[in-house]
Amino acid sequence: MTTSTPSGTRTGQRAAAVAASATDLSKVYGQGETRVVALDQVSTQFHRGEFTAIMGPSGSGKSTLMHCMAGLDSVSSGSARIGDTELSSLKDKQLTRLRRDKVGFVFQAFNLLPTLTALENITLPMDIAGRKPDKAWLDNVIETVGLSGRLKHRPAQLSGGQQQRVAVARALAAQPEIIFADEPTGNLDSRSGAEVLGFLRNSVRELGQTVVMVTHDAVAASYADRVVFLADGRIVDELRSPTADAVLDLMKRFDAKGRTS
Repeated sequence: MTTSTPSGTRTGQRAAAVAASATDLSKVYGQGETRVVALDQVSTQFHRGEFTAIMGPSGSGKSTLMHCMAGLDSVSSGSARIGDTELSSLKDKQLTRLRRDKVGFVFQAFNLLPTLTALENITLPMDIAGRKPDKAWLDNVIETVGLSGRLKHRPAQLSGGQQQRVAVARALAAQPEIIFADEPTGNLDSRSGAEVLGFLRNSVRELGQTVVMVTHDAVAASYADRVVFLADGRIVDELRSPTADAVLDLMKRFDAKGRTS
């Protein structure tokens, strides 16, 4: 195990089980003059019980990487795995089942059904799958995200921050192997965003969850155990135990390289 300083230490990976991994993963859109290489032979691992943030400038490939790793988009070449399962080897129904049973999602848009209560939205994926939630786990999740007093409210009766808490609880409720969060605080004010990030942080620390979050926000990234930086479809650096200042300093260096190249 490597140790790191509060100011953010680069590289070094902890000995832990791998929740998801990419090996020489490439994603190409279009052909000929319209051909765009969104990911260029990316290799990385996301460890169990760890919070990883993915950062990079617009067009760097961070959302594409998350979508490929979550089975929401196909890969052009290379490997994307959830645990030991190679996603490209799965047929559509198998991939749907894997996403339902092993992956949780939190998006910038809360994606709640307006006619359902908070509790009904939280348990909806399990209801669709015909599974009953583990009551003790569900109670623990609801307490972790601070929704005990809002379970009978519908989305229109909740603030943006509360709606995103429902979305986080929904992702956690089925006890997935990994949660992917795409700009989860993008539609929230700073206070609500900090609350949601705190809940994601607590889900890792207290519930043993694995979280991978795409963000452009250095403060959001500082909640993570590790930050992976992409540029032009490639991983160019990483930080452990990041602070917002350390993340900003590294981003500025990438910016400077881009302007002078």
